[in-house]
Amino acid sequence: MSRDRDSLAVPSRRLGRLARFTGLGTSIAGNMLAEGAKRVARGERPSVEGLLLTPANAQKLTDQLSQLRGAAMKVGQLLSIGGDDMLPPELAEILAKLRDQAHHMPPQQLRRVLNDAWGAGWMAKFEKFDPRPIAAASIGQVHRARTRDGRDLAIKVQYPGVRESIDSDVDNVLTLIKLSGQAPKGVDMKPVFTEAKAQLHEEADYLREGAMMARFGELLAGDDAFVVPSFHEDLTTKDVLAMSFEKGQPIEDLLSRDQAVRNHAVELLFDLVIRELFEFKLMQTDPNFANYRYRPETEEIVLLDFGATREIAPELSEGYRKLVGADLTGDWRAIDQAARSINLYSGELDKDQEAALEGMFLAAVEPLRHDGPYDFAASDVTLRLRDYGIALRETKFDHAPNPVVMFLHRKIGGMYMLATKLEANVNVRELLRRYGFD
Repeated sequence: MSRDRDSLAVPSRRLGRLARFTGLGTSIAGNMLAEGAKRVARGERPSVEGLLLTPANAQKLTDQLSQLRGAAMKVGQLLSIGGDDMLPPELAEILAKLRDQAHHMPPQQLRRVLNDAWGAGWMAKFEKFDPRPIAAASIGQVHRARTRDGRDLAIKVQYPGVRESIDSDVDNVLTLIKLSGQAPKGVDMKPVFTEAKAQLHEEADYLREGAMMARFGELLAGDDAFVVPSFHEDLTTKDVLAMSFEKGQPIEDLLSRDQAVRNHAVELLFDLVIRELFEFKLMQTDPNFANYRYRPETEEIVLLDFGATREIAPELSEGYRKLVGADLTGDWRAIDQAARSINLYSGELDKDQEAALEGMFLAAVEPLRHDGPYDFAASDVTLRLRDYGIALRETKFDHAPNPVVMFLHRKIGGMYMLATKLEANVNVRELLRRYGFD
């Protein structure tokens, strides 16, 4: 395995990871002192928050979390998709950069991880194993390999120390957010971060992910629109996941295809979300575009990454059915009652809070209520959702969300983002009629 300029070793021990956080804090504090002195010299009275969220500190925070990978990076990703209404725009922008940044392990570290998982003689099982990953993300990286018995595989290898550092990393990120002064005022973020820890522990268990992949393969076995990689249990451990390699182009490449092709692909994905919520009661909740690949020759969509798959309790599924039914009426009182039934929020609302929530909900359900193909490219619905989120935050809204529901909404919000990205026209109302909604 040769050396790679883009590789960077992952700190695998808790003390090493803590030192990175400590060093980050010291470096940012130094920047704050220097920047504060400059601003005072100019006659300004800078705030702590303004000093912390300078471009230099934002870059340091982004770079350090991307080097730590694991939970530190994943929490940034979790909070930057579909959770923008919970965070100030400055912090959301910093965390959003983590969606596209990930280094991969250098060859020596990769070899050690595979030796621990498969034993020192593991190369004897393979005809070829490419040491340069074809993908690198927050928890692991993916390699192309071919076994001696002819299987063409994708091998996902977990970064060392990720599982053991989840709880401490999440706590450290929460501390950074609190110290920044940018935590949502009055909102108890602990339940959200507790749920994030639980989800990350599940994502770090590759045996569980393999089982979820197999379940989705069974659920979609008769559907020729989707391809799910086959799970290869004999080469899978908690730290290494083996699956069939499935070719495909990035889903974003569809933007160069005809309108009808784009519409069809996005319609399939919206339909899948509806099935996950109401039929399967099992949802892959990570909306990262990299989890979808497209095969132009067959118009199939390849589904990847089942680590964030969540079971949906029957009562929650039924609660969503009532909420969608209320959404389709556009009656705010009915929507409010249904939203409370699944603990989207609770308690009394003042006039400004209710106005912001009503605007947010009615904007969010606009594609569902539109009778005919909804033009996501021409719509400003995502901008309106952002603006209502900012308005809601300014009211000091302190009703903590149901964390499980938050992650489901993250997936739904991701579908809106993808539909907008691909400039698709989708008749979501007609899709819902197929599942019993009038």
